[in-house]
Amino acid sequence: MGETPSLIEFKLFAPRNQGANLIGSFSSWQEIPMQKGEDGYFRTQVKLEDGVYEYKFRVQSKSPNFAPDEWVDVIDPNATDVNEQKKLGLLRIKDGQRIVDTYIWQHDETQLPDNRELIIYEMHVADFTGDEVEPDKRGKYLGVIEKLDYLCELGINAIELMPVNEYPGDYSWGYKVRHFFATESSYGSTEDLKRLIDECHGRGIRVLMDGIYNHTDEECPLMLIDRNYWYYEHMHYPEDPDNYWGPEFNYNNYDEKLDVKPAWKYVGDVVQFWIQEYHIDGIRFDAVSQLANFEFLDWLAKQAKNHATPKQFYNIAERIPDTSTVVKPDGPLDACWHESFHYFVVPLICGEKFELEQLKQVLDPRQQGYAIATNVINYLATHDRDRLFRELGNHGIFDAAAFGRAKLAAILLMTAMGIPMLWMGGEFGEHQPKSESVTKPQKITWSLLEDKQNRDLLEFYKKLIALRKENLALQSDNIEFFHENTDAKVLAYTRWDEEDSYVVVVANFSDQNLNKYEISDFPTAEYWRDWFGNCELEAGEDGLVTNLPSYTAKIFVSQ
Repeated sequence: MGETPSLIEFKLFAPRNQGANLIGSFSSWQEIPMQKGEDGYFRTQVKLEDGVYEYKFRVQSKSPNFAPDEWVDVIDPNATDVNEQKKLGLLRIKDGQRIVDTYIWQHDETQLPDNRELIIYEMHVADFTGDEVEPDKRGKYLGVIEKLDYLCELGINAIELMPVNEYPGDYSWGYKVRHFFATESSYGSTEDLKRLIDECHGRGIRVLMDGIYNHTDEECPLMLIDRNYWYYEHMHYPEDPDNYWGPEFNYNNYDEKLDVKPAWKYVGDVVQFWIQEYHIDGIRFDAVSQLANFEFLDWLAKQAKNHATPKQFYNIAERIPDTSTVVKPDGPLDACWHESFHYFVVPLICGEKFELEQLKQVLDPRQQGYAIATNVINYLATHDRDRLFRELGNHGIFDAAAFGRAKLAAILLMTAMGIPMLWMGGEFGEHQPKSESVTKPQKITWSLLEDKQNRDLLEFYKKLIALRKENLALQSDNIEFFHENTDAKVLAYTRWDEEDSYVVVVANFSDQNLNKYEISDFPTAEYWRDWFGNCELEAGEDGLVTNLPSYTAKIFVSQ
């Protein structure tokens, strides 16, 4: 005997459209009329047994690229799973209810690190794994799971996933989203993504997600249903055409009749869904300078934290150039990608220029108006920026010299005020050029770890990350520059915390070996330990005398 079918409601928010019908595998692809309510929703109900069904809407479009009231087939803008090839949404029914899948979370109770403790690893799922994992896991969520132990050994406690929303085709960086509630099917199933996030949580790793809320793909269902209800009719910022990536949500549009800002509500629902369904721990908001609506961002960030309670949540802005105005205490978000850190540190490491005041500003972002360490995300490279080893190579710096300078850069990254972030592979010297095409895979070269210099750099990063996690001075809001020598290109600074932990960094940014270099104003402490040499030393009344090889830094620790 078959189970009793349940009455399942289908609805579509399209307040300015004249008509809408439902078509699905459950109706032999025959149209089912939908009735429009005063709230702007078209609705109908269908009796369905438990199972998986395919469906779509047929709508009289209000978009200007169609004839007036032309009937157009669209995927449900709220579909949680889609078949892009067939242009259909997928619906799962279990026990008479809509579900995304049947995944059962295992690690919701695991304690996760605070924002201040984070070491972030930015990752593109499709390119993170290759031949080193089984063929059916390469470039997929399950492949990332295979690498989680590696990330744990490195010391990573937060992964930032480049967009995992369903996008057109089977390979992309994902920055032109077509389906906001659905996950990218070429990476695996919804259960696979949940298992990845759950496995991360089980290892004490938070998962941050790239949120693309400025613009969409041209074939996004909302574009097809009623373009000018959801989007600006023209480019939001016509003076910045180089940074136009697609139709832009109109967060200023207010529907007086329904008392709703449609784009606010839709994206607010998207954020709530991802927090509650996928248990994410933070969002990196893409293209904040183009989105340019602090009122909306403030509302959305607060909504996100409310939905995530009692877990800590991290709202991060990607804004080029970076600015403290976008972050708390006066701005809407918690942190900003610190582009100026990359902008000033990389040329310095490459020997292109030595601008001491700019270096001090990015090591101490309070000088740029940022209030606390968690306001900035420091990095040497991201998916948008060339890798450090490419930059070094472009300046004719290779082999041992390149690895030496990469270690100096790593020290700055891990000891500056702010939250450090690595772009995948940077920890062992990945040097592939940044892909000029986001349609061609660019797998991480894991085979580089067969080389001693690359393995040595990886071990160096592990030790630095361990120092940062163990020594609270490096997580603090405190930094002071106590020795500056512009002629010799030497800078020294102290980090400390309330528990009387001190870390001193002395860096030589010149191409000269500075033997028996004197630092007369070295901080006083009961004892100092040379962190690299793992030996105690004394800083006497005359200060400290030490050897500083070219393009290196020394770390001294006192507790």
